[in-house]
Amino acid sequence: MKLIPTLKPQSRSRLRCALLVAGMLLLHSASAFAQAFDSTDLRTGISNSLAVIMMFGFVLGIAAVIAGGFAIRRGDVDQGKISIIGGAIIAAAPAVIYAFYTIFGLEDNSSVGVGNF
Repeated sequence: MKLIPTLKPQSRSRLRCALLVAGMLLLHSASAFAQAFDSTDLRTGISNSLAVIMMFGFVLGIAAVIAGGFAIRRGDVDQGKISIIGGAIIAAAPAVIYAFYTIFGLEDNSSVGVGNF
């Protein structure tokens, strides 16, 4: 027969106190999160995330153009041309999207701005 270990009375009272404090903190913080939410914070966060992604894309596009130059130097002209064209498209994508937003007047009504990249 297996015996189930029991907690000592001192440990049981400390555990009960710790659970009570954790529950009070959890209930108190939930209302604070609901009152502190602002849609502009979400918009700013998404906009900053997109700016980081666009910067990585720009660096990747530049790296693809450089790799295309090295491929042409090695003698693989077709692969080099494709790499240079693809890299230029990747690197120029944020500027093209920003131009389309400006041309069609979407920068004022968009939920996420493309920034000043």
